[in-house]
Amino acid sequence: MTHDHDIELRPTPAQTEAALNPPAGRNGGDLVIETLQGLGATTVFGLPGQHALGMFDALRRSDLRYVGLRVENNAGFAADAYGRVTGEAAPLLLSTGPGALTALAALQEAAAASAPVLAISSQIPTAGLGGGRHGYLHELRDQQASFRDIVKSVHTVRTQSQIPSAIAAAWESALTAPHGPVWVEIPQDVLLAETALPQVTPVDAFPHDLLPRPELTAVAADLLANAARPAIIAGGGVVRSDASGKLRALAEQLNAPVVTTFGGKGAFPWEHPLSLQSWLEDRHTTDFLEDADVLLVVGSGLGELSSNYHTFKPRGRVIQIEADAGKLESNLPALGIHADARIALTALLETLDGPREDASAASRVREVLDRVRERIDAQDLDAEQQLLASVRAALPDASPSFWDMTILSYWAWSAFDARRPNTMHSAQGAGGLGYAYPAALGAAAADPSKPVLAVSGDGGAMYSLAELATAKQYGLPVTWLIVDDGGYGILREYMTDAFGEATGTELARPDFVALAESFGVPAVRTSPASLEEDLAKSLAQPGPSVVVLPTVVRLFAATHLG
Repeated sequence: MTHDHDIELRPTPAQTEAALNPPAGRNGGDLVIETLQGLGATTVFGLPGQHALGMFDALRRSDLRYVGLRVENNAGFAADAYGRVTGEAAPLLLSTGPGALTALAALQEAAAASAPVLAISSQIPTAGLGGGRHGYLHELRDQQASFRDIVKSVHTVRTQSQIPSAIAAAWESALTAPHGPVWVEIPQDVLLAETALPQVTPVDAFPHDLLPRPELTAVAADLLANAARPAIIAGGGVVRSDASGKLRALAEQLNAPVVTTFGGKGAFPWEHPLSLQSWLEDRHTTDFLEDADVLLVVGSGLGELSSNYHTFKPRGRVIQIEADAGKLESNLPALGIHADARIALTALLETLDGPREDASAASRVREVLDRVRERIDAQDLDAEQQLLASVRAALPDASPSFWDMTILSYWAWSAFDARRPNTMHSAQGAGGLGYAYPAALGAAAADPSKPVLAVSGDGGAMYSLAELATAKQYGLPVTWLIVDDGGYGILREYMTDAFGEATGTELARPDFVALAESFGVPAVRTSPASLEEDLAKSLAQPGPSVVVLPTVVRLFAATHLG
């Protein structure tokens, strides 16, 4: 049986000629690189190692751009950011054993944030596979087992003929909602052996659309249409599926207030009359959401941060749209709709009839925000708010920003206006240190036409100092704001509040300005008063730069502790 949409399987004469006469001097690594090119990849990240040299040698025979970082974990963070800002699967080339394992924390962040990363690692020679103890360099009993609990899927190659199919399957997995990191491993001898296989032609590996069940959409639309006090929580899934426009249209049609999670920053206009902004760690917001008779949660699993540390107990009906089936109703009972956010929101818009009138919605939003403002203003935190305002004023609207696990970032989660979707990113998915700077380098590699901002504390900055060499080598336009408070500031606060004093939080650190300049990267030491001006100047100049701000930042009081 044939169908009009059947794929043409017959090769063209040119394809036949190329297949029968492949170029000489190719190896298994060429099959890896050719497959990546056939899938549409243009940029790869990584760090070479002995077992992976076949892949890296093949890079020089390709048109792929290679961005090499100095630490595998940082290369993983760069690939993560590239995937977030482009929506493409970012190839990450790694070597066996220590090289691969060093990237684990980055892949955990990519998994938590649903960032599409295609990690391709070498393996020990084929003869050493199977769990025996042969004593190969970098040998692990079961390398893929270290990654299986973190990544979306694992793909093991044992012969050269398996390379294109394994990488294509991994690519499709990474880009099927929910996006995420995937793992491919190829033995050293398979990569190094000469190949007689033809060059890999363009590869089809289209992600599957995740469609909502129509009967569930009908129930959700009916609940929302008849709600007296609907509200919406918009998570990172809205940003990843490019559904911000659909979200705004639905919110305006329903007259439903919207709060964005920290991962969903920018999904809804900050100053919109229906915007509750991102004050999720505030009891006033929590109370408002609990009072909704119908709550629509889109693209969020309502995890620890999004639920105000699991103190959020809604009294009305909850509708949850989520691409990750494991997150559906994992924290709260709901009408669970397993679907991509954009497709599900489109279905709701097509099902609902006419606007829902509610003259009080905007005023109720203003009342909540006024209460939040009064609570913050009562804590004598004007200096912290001004720091965040200075960063916002200096950063161009279209420029992406990447925030490490530091106190100023905790402020930004709640109080920073991202202004545009998919421009503000942080490591709050897995919560590891050292994310901001290498991630910003990945974003700059994706689009070097606009400056990128990275924000770190001095403790987190120490994880990434080697990447100043990467920034200089590739001329990447990243301005790195380092807030130097002499230690792990947030841990200092946590321990002091809990135990009366802090242990292990005070750090010796370098002269960051002198250190940056030793890499050939311009740097300036600033003050709270001159931060906006110095940061704007640094962002406006080409190439990398560093701005060091010696100051202690305090965090606003939490509300989840009672």
